[in-house]
Amino acid sequence: MSDTQIEILAGKEESRVFPPPAAFQAQANVSGMDSYLALRAEAVNEEQNFWGKHAREQLSWHKPFTKVLDETNAPFYTWFEDGDMNVSYNCLDVHLANGNAEKTAVIFEADDGTSTKVTYRELHAKVCQFANGLRSRGIKKGDRVVIYMPMSVEGVAAMQACARIGATHSVVFGGFSAKSLQERVIDAGAVAIITCDYQVRGGKQLPLKTIVDEAFALGGCDAVENVIVYQRTGGSVNWNERDIWLHDLVKDQPTECEPEWVSAEHPLFILYTSGSTGKPKGVQHSSGGYLLWAKLSMQWVFDLKPTDVFWCTADIGWITGHTYIAYGPLAAGTTQIVFEGIPTYPNAGRFWSTIEKHKATIFYTAPTAIRSLIKAADADAAVHPSNFDLSSVRLLGSVGEPINPEAWMWYYNNVGRELCPIVDTFWQTETGGTMMSPLPGATPLVPGSCTLPLPGIAAAIVDEVGQELPNGQGGLLVVKRPWPSMIRTIWNDPERYKKSYFPEELGGTTYLAGDGAIRNKETGYFTITGRIDDVLNVSGHRMGTMEIESALVAHPLVAEAAVVGRPDNTTGEAICAFVVLKRSRPTGDEARQIATELRNWVAKEIGPIAKPKEIRFGDNLPKTRSGKIMRRLLRILAKGEEITQDISTLENPAILDQLKDAV
Repeated sequence: MSDTQIEILAGKEESRVFPPPAAFQAQANVSGMDSYLALRAEAVNEEQNFWGKHAREQLSWHKPFTKVLDETNAPFYTWFEDGDMNVSYNCLDVHLANGNAEKTAVIFEADDGTSTKVTYRELHAKVCQFANGLRSRGIKKGDRVVIYMPMSVEGVAAMQACARIGATHSVVFGGFSAKSLQERVIDAGAVAIITCDYQVRGGKQLPLKTIVDEAFALGGCDAVENVIVYQRTGGSVNWNERDIWLHDLVKDQPTECEPEWVSAEHPLFILYTSGSTGKPKGVQHSSGGYLLWAKLSMQWVFDLKPTDVFWCTADIGWITGHTYIAYGPLAAGTTQIVFEGIPTYPNAGRFWSTIEKHKATIFYTAPTAIRSLIKAADADAAVHPSNFDLSSVRLLGSVGEPINPEAWMWYYNNVGRELCPIVDTFWQTETGGTMMSPLPGATPLVPGSCTLPLPGIAAAIVDEVGQELPNGQGGLLVVKRPWPSMIRTIWNDPERYKKSYFPEELGGTTYLAGDGAIRNKETGYFTITGRIDDVLNVSGHRMGTMEIESALVAHPLVAEAAVVGRPDNTTGEAICAFVVLKRSRPTGDEARQIATELRNWVAKEIGPIAKPKEIRFGDNLPKTRSGKIMRRLLRILAKGEEITQDISTLENPAILDQLKDAV
C-alpha cells in the first residue's frame, strides 16, 4: 500500500432518493429489494452452488466443469478450471442455433454518420474468416496478439477471432504513442499486431500504421512476425515484409472455423493499466469466469431484454469496451451500437442524435462526457437533449469514475426525462465487470452513490490493518471473497500481483481495490471517495503519476518532476506537474514555450491523454530534510488552497511560493 497518508473525507451526505419506477420494477429481471437480498443471501450461504448454477445456465461448455472454485493457491484463485469452453463460441455460435442468427448484432455508427448493420450470422462468418486467416499465418493457442485498432466492427472481430483460436489478445488504446505501444508489445511477447491504416475521429485522421512502424523503429519487437492492417481510409502507408492487408488475409477463407476448446482458466486477454510505479501492469483475465460475469452483469445491471438496443460509448482499448462491447452484449445476444466518433462532432448533439437515429434503449457513458455535454448545452441550446427524441431510452448508465450528484441530476432530468433509472457502476480493469451498482428494478437510487455490491461481491470498508469499519467512517475499499471475473495475475509478475492487490497487511487473501470509500450510516450505500495510491482518474482513464513523471524526466531539459491530480469540473481529475529544470527556472513567455514542449513530449512518450493540464516550475521540489517529496503539499498547491499545516520539516519552505504559479 502507498505510504502516503490516506485522506478520506465523508463529505456531505446526499438526501435525495429515487425509487425504481413501478412500471420498470414490474418487468425487471431482478424485481424489488427482496429479490436482490435473496440473491445476495444465496451467494453468501451457498457460494459454490450459486456460482456453479449460474455458470452452467449462462455458458455453453464443451466439457463440463466439476469444480467451481479452487482456493488452494490463494490469492491465485481459479474458477471452473477443469471445464473446457470457447468464448467466441459462446458469443456467436450459440446464436446461430437459438433463433438470433438474423438478429442485428452490431449497428456501426461511423464518424461521418454512415451506419452499417451486421447480423449475428454475418459477424460469425466475419470472425471465422478472420480466425482462419490468423491460423494461416501460424498464430495459435497461447500466442499473444496486440490489437491497436479504432472503434470498428473489425476491432471487435479481431478480439473475437483471437478468442476463437485461443490466442491471448492485448488491446492497446488507439490514442497511445509508439513508445507505449512498443512497451506493451515487448512485455506481452506478442507475435502479431492487428492495426489499421488510419483512425478516424472527429473528422480527423490519425495514422495508426505509421505509429506501429515507429514502435518497431524503437526496437525490441522482433518477435512480431505479422502486422495485419485493416484498410479504413485508403490513405498512404509504408509497407514492410511482415505487413498484410486484412482483406487479403481473409480473402477465400472459409466462413466456418472450429473453435479452440480451452480451459476456463485460459488467458483470454491482457490489458495494460497504470500502476503506482512507472511500468504499466498487464492485467490478465481468464475465459470462463470473465465471460460468466460479463453476461450475468448485463442481465442484472442493464436489465437486458430481447428488444433492447444497447449503447456503451467506451473504446475497446479500455476494459469497459472489452466487457460491455466486445463480449458481454454478444454473449447476451443483444443488439448494440458501436460508435467510431466523439460526442462533440459534428456538434455536441451527436450522442442525442445517435440515440434518436437508432432508437437506443440503454445508454452507458462516462461522467466526463456528461459534464462536457452539460457545458455544451448551456452554451448552445440547439444541442440540448430536449431537442431530440430520446423516448426510446429506458435505462441510463454511468461508468469510469464517480459521478457528482449535480451531473447525475442533469442526466436523470434531461436525458432520462425523470423516467429512467441510472445505474452508477463501480468497477475496475482488475475486476472484469461491474462490482457495485443499483439493480434498476430493485434499488432506490441516490445521486452520486454506486449503492450496493452485486450479489456474490463481498465488498467491505476496512482500516490499514484490515479491521472492518462502521458505516459513516471512510476507509479502504476491499473485497473479502474471490469472484469469477477477478484478475488472475499481472502478466510476467506474480509477486507484483500479490503485493498490489492482496497485501500481507490485509491478510494476503483480501482484494485491495486501491480506492477509498464510505458507507451511508442508514442505508449502507457505498460512495467512492477516490484513489488511495498514486493513480489519477482522468476522464475515466487511469494514469499512473510515476509513469508521467518518468516521461517528463526523460526530457533532456528536466532534472526532476512530481505529478499530482487536482479536481476538474469536466475530466474529474486534471494532471498537474511540478518540474525542476537542469537550468534556471523560466518565467513568462519562455516558461510557456517550455511547458508546451514538455506537454508535447509527454504526448509522444505516453499519449495525448497523459498531457499535464498545467505545469509549474521551481528551483526545487518541496522535500523533507531526508529528501522525501511532500506530495501532500503539492496537492494543496494544485488545488489553489492555502497551506496551513506545519512546514518546519521542509528543507526549503520558500520553494512553495515559486510553485504557486501555473503555466
